[in-house]
Amino acid sequence: MNFQGLPTLTAHAYRLGKPDANGQAPEHVLNPYEAAPCRHCLRNIPKGHGMLICAHRPFETRNPYAETGPIFLCAAACAPSRGEGLPEVLTTSPDYLIKGYSVDERIVYGTGRVTPQAEIESYCAALLARDEIAFVDIRSARNTCWQVRVTR
Repeated sequence: MNFQGLPTLTAHAYRLGKPDANGQAPEHVLNPYEAAPCRHCLRNIPKGHGMLICAHRPFETRNPYAETGPIFLCAAACAPSRGEGLPEVLTTSPDYLIKGYSVDERIVYGTGRVTPQAEIESYCAALLARDEIAFVDIRSARNTCWQVRVTR
């Protein structure tokens, strides 16, 4: 199982001020939160450090299931996540919203579930064992912001 953050080229484009999924330049702010998850390195941005806020759609195609939402990103270049094991950004909340998607990027109904942190890896593994599931997206259970994609 591989936990994937935002592609490096996408993160770099946002840092250069390229338009986000809403066609706007990312906002540059100092992190006011205790834990702001960077979707590229999959680590928490320390309070007071520079970060970007932008709208992101983690899908190749535009379809009714291609959700767009706000994400945080380290303002300075950061190393991409290595993808192995539960990333730091999934350790700050007691639960997360997990959904399986088909190869055509549509939600596979019946897979969406608010999942306790301790069950993330086992639930993702169970979903990815199903032939009709191409990938799993993990979102905030409170704000539904995209956190990370999980693949085989």
